[in-house]
Amino acid sequence: MQIRKTYKDVKPELLYDEIRDFVLKQGATIGEAKLETYSLPGNSSSFISRGTLTFKTQSEPGKTEKECLRAHIVGSARGETKMMLDIDEQLFSQEKVSALKEDLDFIFSSYEV
Repeated sequence: MQIRKTYKDVKPELLYDEIRDFVLKQGATIGEAKLETYSLPGNSSSFISRGTLTFKTQSEPGKTEKECLRAHIVGSARGETKMMLDIDEQLFSQEKVSALKEDLDFIFSSYEV
């Protein structure tokens, strides 16, 4: 399953932190967390950020953890910030997906494009 959202005037770093916290609340663990910032060509005072978060969970007790969710965030504080969540529904249940969507909508729905 894939969830895509576009927000206006939301700092990518804020969205990154909120996704991290909301997914951790659902019982997943962080696999990879990377946030990079770049200056825009021709305007060194404006920046665009790119974040990637991966989360893992155990498919069965005693087994190694597998990636259940990957979040991609790209955007700038002034303008649009895009988010894409790739979710493995067999490892991250529909119940958890619904709770994650509700949390994101509660905080960011007024900024959604």
